Formats: sequence, C-alpha cells, structure tokens
Amino acid sequence: MSGTRGFLIFIFLALVLLGGCSGGSGAGSDTTQAPGTTHALGPAPSTAGAYTPVYPVKVGPTGRYLVDQNNVAFMIVGDAPQSLIVNLSEADADAYFADRQANGFNAAWINLLCDTYTGGRSDGSTYDGIIPFTTPGDLSTPNPAYFQRVDDMINLAAKHNITVFLDPIETGGWLATLEYNGAAKAYNYGLYLGNRYRSFPNIVWLNGNDFQTWTNPADDADVTAVASGIKAVDPNHIQTVELNYEASSSLDDPNWAPLVSLNAAYTYYPTYAEVLHAYNQSTSVPVFLVEANYEFENNTGMDYGNPATLRLQEYWTMLSGATGQLYGNHYTWTFTTGWQSDLDTPGVAQLSYMKALFASRPWYNLVPDQNHTVVTAGYGTFSSTGSLNSSDYLTAARTPDGALVMAYMPTIRTITVDMSKLSGPATAQWYDPTNGTYTAISGSPFATTGMQQFTPSGNNNAGGGDWVLVLEASGI
Repeated sequence: MSGTRGFLIFIFLALVLLGGCSGGSGAGSDTTQAPGTTHALGPAPSTAGAYTPVYPVKVGPTGRYLVDQNNVAFMIVGDAPQSLIVNLSEADADAYFADRQANGFNAAWINLLCDTYTGGRSDGSTYDGIIPFTTPGDLSTPNPAYFQRVDDMINLAAKHNITVFLDPIETGGWLATLEYNGAAKAYNYGLYLGNRYRSFPNIVWLNGNDFQTWTNPADDADVTAVASGIKAVDPNHIQTVELNYEASSSLDDPNWAPLVSLNAAYTYYPTYAEVLHAYNQSTSVPVFLVEANYEFENNTGMDYGNPATLRLQEYWTMLSGATGQLYGNHYTWTFTTGWQSDLDTPGVAQLSYMKALFASRPWYNLVPDQNHTVVTAGYGTFSSTGSLNSSDYLTAARTPDGALVMAYMPTIRTITVDMSKLSGPATAQWYDPTNGTYTAISGSPFATTGMQQFTPSGNNNAGGGDWVLVLEASGI
C-alpha cells in the first residue's frame, strides 16, 4: 500500500462518517456507507458445491491464466489481510478465513514480516509478543516460535482452501533491514524460507510492496537475492513482485523477469491501462491485479473506495486479460479494533457477484478487444492516469471461438457490436454488477451479421450507470 495511504485514510474516513464521499459521476451513485454500519447489498452468491482447487497453482497452457494441479483454470479472487500473522490469534484467523471462504475468496496477501508500515509493531512482533528474529534485524537468526506461528497461519488458510500470497520481506517497512544485512544474508534468508515452505501447497511468493527504489541497483539486488534464494530450493511455487505505486507491473524491472511467473499490475488509476500494459508485456506470464484502491480508503485524493469505484476496478481488470485480482479493505489489512464489523461489506458482496459472472463462463479464454474490432463504437476514452470515476472507457473481450463476448460499460450509452464476431445466434443479456441479476435484451437471439446497437434501459439497482453486456452464441 502507498505511503500516502495513512495520511489520506483518516481524512476520508472522517468524510465518510459525515456522509461526504460518493461514487462520482463516472460510475454511478452508490451511497457510501460509514464503517461499522449495517451493509445492505443482498446476499453474496452461494459457494456450496464449488470446485476445490488442488494447490499449488501454476501457469496454464496458453500462458494467460493460472491453473491448479488438475489443470483447472484458477481465477484469483483475493483479499489483502497483510498484517494477519502479527495481529490475529489463530482463532480469529480461522474465523477470518472461514468468512472469506464462504464469500468465494480463494487467495489472501499476507506479509510474513510486518512492522508499522503494514499495520504491525515497530519490532515486528506478534500481538502476543513473539519477535521474528532472535537477534533483532539479523536475518540469519529466525525465531522458531515466530515461524511456527507463520506455519500455523498458512495451514489455517489451507484448511479453508485459500492460497496465500506470502510476502517474504515486504519492502515498504523492511527494506532498511535488507540493506543492513546485504545480498548474501538476504539470499540465505531466501534459502531458509524456500526450504521451510516448499512443501506447503497453498503458497505464491509475493515479493516487494511499494518498492519505490527498485531502480536503485543495490536495493534491487537485495530484494531479488531473497527471491533467488527461495527459487534455488523451492521449485514448487511461482513468484511475483509488486513494484512501485502509483502504477507499475512486475516486468517493468528486467531483473525480475527470470524470477517471476506471474505479472503483478499495481495502480491507483484506471485499472484497464496498467493491466493491459502488463498483458502486452508477455504472452507466457499471466497478469493479475495485485493492488488498487481499497474499500474505505483513498490513495490519490480522487477516488474513494466505495462500491462504484471497486466495480470499475474489478470489471475493467477481468476484461483486460487478467487471471484475477486482489481486493483490499482498510479494516482487513490493518485489523484495527472492530474489524469484525467491517468484514462482510458491500465491496465483498460485489466481488462475489463479479466472480459469479465470470466463473460460470470460459473467462480464461477471453481476449481483450484492444483494437475495438468487437465493440466498434461507444467505447469511450482510454486514459492511463487520472480519476477512475472520471473515465468512461468500456472494456470488452471475446473468446477466439466466437462463443462469448463481454463488455463492461461504466456509464449508460449506446454501443455498437460487430455481430460477425459471434459464432452463432447470440443470446444477449445485461448483467447488473450491483446485485448479480440478469435482464434479457429484447430481440435476442441476434443474428451474426452486421452491426447491432445495445443500450441499457436505465440505471442499475444501486442507481449507477454501469452494466455488463453478455453475448453468448448458441450452444455455449
């Protein structure tokens, strides 16, 4: 998370409590709710009978998405409980993971080491006083009691079918420790971690975190040394790295290219821009959205993390070639007092609606419509910076077989679709991302010839203008 986040959090939480932050004109008019209030968005879709992934995950056959050990496509739907290891008891962690599993989450970003930068304590200790190193700041002295706690937390996540995006030494708060120890000790620390955790199935190694100085060769060498040490003894788990805010992707740094198998897009701006940038960097390294604006926070002063902002991020991401994303919530990355009251929020429900829409379809085969050959008019204006809520850009994608076309529009307008891109008569529906319901489009099914215009009939259930157009060829 951004170093600006702490300053902006209290300002915008104060505004929320006064009822002062709304979605902005671009994404609709969802009412922002104060933390701790009753959240009403309707129940999240049931996950009963859902497929249980067999971990660890790996890169799939096309290089565009992840799969589990049965080669079943794995869409990352994750939270970012970064301070969980140091701030929660095992009982509380178990309850947290159970809640996230019930809401359809399958991933969680957790920092192995956590200090004040990520909601912990200055000495890196747990809530009950266990420090990570017997000699403070010396990476060569791991404390067995602390790492047993880490083991237990990862096993609790596994119990609830959640893969842990485990940050071995996050760089927002621990870079100075890496610099003090140097690359050789950093590499040996990586060896220790790789040996300890190579048999844990539910891990993806997530390096970095607000790594603003990766262009400094010495800093980059220290951080890559940890990852290299892990990789030398742990071939079982893929790795990624989060570089700098306010926009970056893992492959922006060529030194990480030999280490990462998953490209982490990080942005506080319209997510389609950075996700597409990462998507176009490689045909063999899938992209996911590692971090964007969190619920109940504001990183740039432009976009408060309310339901409308979160929807923009989520649907833009999934229709720009991503293999999934991590959601974030102020209360579940810091675990501040009262976090349990802000666990099942509107953002969590909406993420479940997003998952329900995509998981029931071949999302992993969707190819972004970057050249506007599918949606040929009404797609708005592309912007790589600025406010999300000021962007009207439509993201669309199509499967190569022409069986499926999907388009997310932030505002109500008429769009034109080239129906020849569908492989057969197309059933057309509008999907409401605020409550997970469908509306059949009059005239459906449509022939696979010519240009067809589509216009939503009005605002969505939350009073906003964003909708998802779903076109499915007969027989899908």
